[in-house]
Amino acid sequence: MKMIHSEAAPKAVGPYSQAVVSNGLLYASGQIGLLPESGQLIADDVEQQAVQVTRNLSAVLAEAGAACSDILKVNIFLTDMGDFPRINAIYADWLGDHRPARATVAVAALPLNARIEMDLIARLPADE
Repeated sequence: MKMIHSEAAPKAVGPYSQAVVSNGLLYASGQIGLLPESGQLIADDVEQQAVQVTRNLSAVLAEAGAACSDILKVNIFLTDMGDFPRINAIYADWLGDHRPARATVAVAALPLNARIEMDLIARLPADE
């Protein structure tokens, strides 16, 4: 198992890695809308948080040599399902025509009172 760390994504604040690679797959830990340089939430706004989450996940993917087109599965956690249409538009913009498997669930709360968290599984390009 290889641990992945990108300086362009927030540091892990607990006993976990930003991502791990095993058997040609990358398993990214959940990301909330933290700014990498400060470790603070970008804003209380769910749309700004969602965009930052996609930036953070993209940075982790890039550090491992993968791209958004390598994503196989995404999990989205929302504190308010009323945010789903806005998040769905940001998600579609992030991935373009790529359509990985996905689950979206409502949760009672997220770390630091974030409004969205996402994690993912991706293949490494060498698996092609």
